[in-house]
Amino acid sequence: MGIPSVPRIGLVVPPENPTAEPEYGHLLGLGAAFHTTRFPTTPDSGLREMLDTYNDVLPDVLAGFGRLPLDAAVVACSASHYLHAPDGDRKFCAELSARTGFPVRSSALATLDACEALGLTRLTLVSPYEPWLTDLSRTYWEQAGITVDRVVQVSADGVFDPYAVTTEGLLAQLRQQDVPEDAALLFTGTGMFTLDALAELGGHPDRVLLSSNLASVWWALRAAGAGRVGEHPLLRRLARRAGPA
Repeated sequence: MGIPSVPRIGLVVPPENPTAEPEYGHLLGLGAAFHTTRFPTTPDSGLREMLDTYNDVLPDVLAGFGRLPLDAAVVACSASHYLHAPDGDRKFCAELSARTGFPVRSSALATLDACEALGLTRLTLVSPYEPWLTDLSRTYWEQAGITVDRVVQVSADGVFDPYAVTTEGLLAQLRQQDVPEDAALLFTGTGMFTLDALAELGGHPDRVLLSSNLASVWWALRAAGAGRVGEHPLLRRLARRAGPA
């Protein structure tokens, strides 16, 4: 079997995230290869301390790819990069890119890139995070110049755990909030499975639908110089609206 001549994308994932790799696989298909490494576990840390640790160790985690010839890499943890705010995130990712020799983006910054390509100035934020982290996410987008018209806080039976939110639960909580059908939706967080929900909500071809993983794959393919955006309908939809790189 020969080495495939497709873009190589690195993916840094929190240790318990069950969603990023399956969603990347669905979105990329055979259009790119992705290679994963994980943050270290932090069993004795609270959530905020864990996120700080992720930022501290990220340079070494990326170095763990060694001499693997990557074309781009995504840090599939939006929450830790919300701590930086947009300008700090840009600086951090630029430093990581210079250090590794390939473009590096956080999923938060890749999502902001997608928002800018779409000319998006207003959105409805759909968040599975704890309230303080949802507030931090909202601040990130607003500091980037995007108005957050509404926040839809979603949970798994009252527990804020992105890894436990089901598609049925996600859609039901959106319906309960009576979100306008033309609202631009951003589903934040790489750990909440969103592809089925996005597909169901995508009946109107002009509606803006973004998730952390969808935007990150879109960015990675562009950064890697892929000649095509792939065959997945959600990627094609985003690429059509965002226009050429």
